[in-house]
Amino acid sequence: MRSAAVHVGDERVARIERGLAVLLGVAADDRAQDGERLAAKIAALRIFDDERGKLSLSVGDVGGAVLVIPQFTLYGDARHGRRPDFTAAARPEVGHRLYDGFCGVLRGKGLAVEQGRFGAMMRVDLDADGPVTLVLATDGWPEADLGRT
Repeated sequence: MRSAAVHVGDERVARIERGLAVLLGVAADDRAQDGERLAAKIAALRIFDDERGKLSLSVGDVGGAVLVIPQFTLYGDARHGRRPDFTAAARPEVGHRLYDGFCGVLRGKGLAVEQGRFGAMMRVDLDADGPVTLVLATDGWPEADLGRT
């Protein structure tokens, strides 16, 4: 990511240069440890080019930052009908707590973290410069693998 920003109305509430933009959805059955493990995984992902052009560096290795954007709509289920069902998303008070905890874990890993505004109507600007877009979910991660980064 070359840069990313979040605006609420006319106000820019967060901006990063090189780094990662994370759209974070929290499910109704997510636990704090799911977010902790996911944050650790993201911090350690080797998805930035080294001097040979190989994906072998993490966001911290390149001095990058992380912009974390709360997205309850990631839990919209549109398999039936034409209106998405958002019942799989966490209640706002739970989602907000787990979102803040996720960001705290990233900061604890020494990363610069900017945050979108939880519950706000946000405009997200992304300037991506590479081929890496990943979907990560703790659903289906075996308990033994959850602690691995």
